[in-house]
Amino acid sequence: MGQRLPFTVIGGFLGAGKTTLLNHWLRHADGQRLAVLVNDFGALNIDAGLIKAHSGDTIALTNGCVCCQIGDDLSMALIGVLQQRERFDAVVVEASGVSDPWRIAQLGLADPALALDGVIVVVDAAALPGQAADPLLADTLQRQVARADLVIVNKTDLADARTLERVHGWIASHAPAAQRCDVHEARVPVELLSGAALLRGVREVSWGAGTARPMHGRQFETWSCQPPGMLSETALQAWLQAMPAGVLRLKGVVQTGAGHWSELQFAGRSGRLRAASAPAPAPAPAQQQVPAIVAIGLAGQLPVAALQALVAGAAGVRAAGRPA
Repeated sequence: MGQRLPFTVIGGFLGAGKTTLLNHWLRHADGQRLAVLVNDFGALNIDAGLIKAHSGDTIALTNGCVCCQIGDDLSMALIGVLQQRERFDAVVVEASGVSDPWRIAQLGLADPALALDGVIVVVDAAALPGQAADPLLADTLQRQVARADLVIVNKTDLADARTLERVHGWIASHAPAAQRCDVHEARVPVELLSGAALLRGVREVSWGAGTARPMHGRQFETWSCQPPGMLSETALQAWLQAMPAGVLRLKGVVQTGAGHWSELQFAGRSGRLRAASAPAPAPAPAQQQVPAIVAIGLAGQLPVAALQALVAGAAGVRAAGRPA
């Protein structure tokens, strides 16, 4: 079997901003070919200029992305995507406003053709305190965020400082392992939503030159490095379990043995290491993407020194264990 297709679930209560987030992602896909499964085309309100063709339950976009209406059976919709998987780089599923996104994510965990890339939950900063206090809604909201990798606090421009403090406290209480990101109009860097997008377009850097770079209005910053040779799988596994605070998402494709490559990924609350194909030759040195490790975090909170030390440690373990 070839590489598994990254699978992301976007959840959140009615009106939180899920469809706004999806529209933002589609507009800024930047070459990433997404298969987006939604409940209602009408609610998505795709920009007319992006639509290439509309046939039945499918809308093809000019940027290579495709939107499909889920209908009554998500499993069948996913099968339809996987039957033409060579067309896509990732699949994104929008959970309904009252559903548990983690239950949908379990489909990604169960299907060997899919690789769960993350569970993203959007909350409405202004409305959440009132919703969470409603006994008819509280359980639904808690279930939605409980297994989230990333909680996007949307519409922060409509909430005062005291309300935001209450929202942050509620998230810390009900989703303590999740990363949190405050935005308005769902303007989130695509690199934060997708591990594939994080590596896309990364320029080659030499070891020691990995530094944090501002992005997306200076609210976020990225760090990248090209590891010095092969890295230890054991050390990388330990590293992913002890990721320093401040990293919202990390992805890399690195060499872990002679002719052996591994993909490491950290999103929100957990990390994983799995076998990967050797990277394809780059079309031009300025666009070389791998081997590389890339991380994204909030501006001023990305632990650059700790990241460099951890990669250096993984390289050191490998070198120490290599036959003379």
